[in-house]
Amino acid sequence: MNTIEQLSEQAIELLKTLISTQSYSGEEDETAQILSNVLEEFGFSPQRKGNNIWAINPSFDENKPTVMLNSHHDTVQASSKWTKDPFTPTLEDGKLYGLGSNDAGGPLVSLLATFVYLSEKEQPYNLIFLASAEEETSGKKGVPIVLPELPDIDFAVVGEPTSMDLAIAERGLIVLDCVSHGESGHAARNEGENALYKAIKDIEWFASYEFEKTSEVLGSINMTVTQIEAGSQHNVVPDECRFVVDVRPNEFYSNEEVVALIRENVECEVHPRSTNLNASGIALDHPFVQRAEELDIRTYGSKTMSDQVHMLFNSVKIGPGNTHRSHTADEFIYLDEIRDGIKTYIELIDQLSI
Repeated sequence: MNTIEQLSEQAIELLKTLISTQSYSGEEDETAQILSNVLEEFGFSPQRKGNNIWAINPSFDENKPTVMLNSHHDTVQASSKWTKDPFTPTLEDGKLYGLGSNDAGGPLVSLLATFVYLSEKEQPYNLIFLASAEEETSGKKGVPIVLPELPDIDFAVVGEPTSMDLAIAERGLIVLDCVSHGESGHAARNEGENALYKAIKDIEWFASYEFEKTSEVLGSINMTVTQIEAGSQHNVVPDECRFVVDVRPNEFYSNEEVVALIRENVECEVHPRSTNLNASGIALDHPFVQRAEELDIRTYGSKTMSDQVHMLFNSVKIGPGNTHRSHTADEFIYLDEIRDGIKTYIELIDQLSI
């Protein structure tokens, strides 16, 4: 049986290999193969769809609930601000530098190690490990194409750099393309109906409206107008004004409910780019949350998204690394964060009754 110490060192070596292999979102072919090979070496039978890799514990029992361990192996593009080679794993003072080391390579390899360790023992649940693609771009070829291939999942642990704090709720996202219509005319004669003025009324509504249901963890729904475009030249009254609204729902509303309520209150056309990125939340009396409380793990509500937005079952977000290092030049993770993360994951999940 693999010890936690052995698995921790293997996880660190795997992370170095992943850092050395470019895996920009949508281009994760090589890291997918690396992860598949590692799972095979541990005795699993990995499956693949697109660049998503998963494995199910061999003792799968359909009479048991199923727990999924998920993190992503794609990265953002390396910026020009890096002072180190982003694809060369560099170890300095206990820090492992490299693109994707923190987001989300550290959580990914820690969950894989946890999956191996827990699968070697009889558990009151089935266990699935999923290394997903296209998380950084909320792509359609990541988690959404895998979930239909999997058994029904009762609970998921999503690995993201949270300093091993536990996110018990996460905001969703809706991007709205809005269009206000008017009638063109000559500005000198004040003709027509100014679409920009009509848009302003709706924009003021977006800025001031307060949804009825406020979350203790996430707060109220945030709506922010971020882009606006109108007019063709200085002397023509614009007959159309387009603007974009960034909406961050809390766990009390589905995205469809939010869009319907907005349409009831504004005059402009409202076109959501997607309603698939939903907020999530979990009950405080869930066994995983209760165990986290016993271990004095801090809980909070997350303002950033993860693959949880695709999961319509209970899930939480927790992992080694620090969210403030994500998407930064000279990204790094402490090796001790990985070691401690694996130990904590195991303490949280081993023999958990859900």
